[in-house]
Amino acid sequence: MREFIVEADGGSRGNPGPAGYGTVVRDAVTGEPLTEAAEYLGIATNNVAEYRGLVAGLRAAHALDPAAMVHVRMDSKLVIEQMSGRWKIKHPDMKPLATEARSVFPPEQVTYEWIPREQNKHADRLANEAMDAGSRGEQWSPSESTAALDASSAAAAAAGSEQHLSSTPGWSSAPDLGAPATFVLLRHGETPLTPQKRFSGSGGTNPSLSAAGREQAHRTAEALARRGTVEAVIASPLTRTRETAAIVATRLGLDVTIEDGLRETDFGAWEGLTFGEVRDRYPDDLNAWLADPEAHPTGGGESFAETATRIAATRDKLVAAHAGRTVLLVSHVTPIKTFVRLALGAPPESLFRMELSAASLSAVAYYADGNASVRLFNDTSHLRP
Repeated sequence: MREFIVEADGGSRGNPGPAGYGTVVRDAVTGEPLTEAAEYLGIATNNVAEYRGLVAGLRAAHALDPAAMVHVRMDSKLVIEQMSGRWKIKHPDMKPLATEARSVFPPEQVTYEWIPREQNKHADRLANEAMDAGSRGEQWSPSESTAALDASSAAAAAAGSEQHLSSTPGWSSAPDLGAPATFVLLRHGETPLTPQKRFSGSGGTNPSLSAAGREQAHRTAEALARRGTVEAVIASPLTRTRETAAIVATRLGLDVTIEDGLRETDFGAWEGLTFGEVRDRYPDDLNAWLADPEAHPTGGGESFAETATRIAATRDKLVAAHAGRTVLLVSHVTPIKTFVRLALGAPPESLFRMELSAASLSAVAYYADGNASVRLFNDTSHLRP
C-alpha cells in the first residue's frame, strides 16, 4: 500500500479578499514531491481557501492511488481539528467543503496533523503564487512554481513520520541548493545464515538468497514499484545483494550497477560463526572489537573505522553522481548502519544499538550544503502479507 503526505494551505489578502490555495503530495518514505496544485479563488476567506486546498490535495493524492494511506499536514488548526472530529463545524461555508473532503477517501485511509507554518512552506508558496497570478488576471500554472524544493521543507515533510530523524537540529538549506540525492537503503533478503544470526561478511562463503529471501525481495520490489520514485539501482558485489537487486530492478525496469564500496565488512575468522561462538572462542578479541572501532576481528578482517572510511568515500561519490535523484542502494547491515550513523553524526558505538532486519528499507537524503536527513529506518511494513 502506498503512503502519501498531503500538505495544503490557503490564504486571503483581506479575509475576505483575493484568495488562493496551494497543495503538494509527497511520497511518505522519501518526502519527495509527486504532484502539486494551486488555484486563484477570487474573493474568499482564509478558512475557505484552506479547505479548498485540502480538497485539492486529497483529490491529487486520489488520482495517484485511490488505495493509498494519506497523512494530511496543515498549519490551520481549525481545519485539522474539524476534520479530525474534535471541533464542530458551524460555519455554513465550511460544512460542504468538509463533506467534500471526507468523500475523497474512506475515512480510515486519512489521518490529520497540525504543523507550524514554517514546516508548510511549499504549500504556502504555491498559495501565494496562485494569488499573485490572480492579481495579474492569470491562473496559476506549474511552470510558475520553482522546480527545486527547499531542503527545510523537504525535511519537514518527512518529520511527520515516526521513523524520521533529523541529522542536525535547527539546520536549514537555501532554496537554490536544489533537490537532495536520496538514497533508499535496502538490506538484502535472507540467506540460510540470516535466521541463525551468523557473521556473514565479504570474506565468508558468499551465500545466495534462501527461498524466504527471494520472496522478501519480490515483496520489496512490488512496494517500490507502487511508490514509483526509484530512478537507479546500485548494489554491493556480493551474491545476496546482486540477487536482491536483480529482482527489484527487473520489476522497476531498471539496470543494476555494482559498487564495490557497498560490500559488507570482512569479519575475518568470525565468518560463519554466531556471536556466542565467537565469544566462546575469541573472548579477548571480541571484547576489544566491541570497545574500539579501530579493532579488527580475529585473523585480520576489517575494522568498523575502516568500513566507515570506505562508506564515507562511497557516499560522497554517489551523492555527486546522483544529485536530485532517488537511488536504491542494495547493501548489508554494517554499511547501511554506517550510512545512518554518519548522517546523524552518531558515535561508532551506535552501530550496536541499531536493529536492521533482512529486506528492510531505510532512507537518507543528502543536500548540496553537506547536510543530511535520515528519513526512514528499518521499515519492514512492505514485507507483511
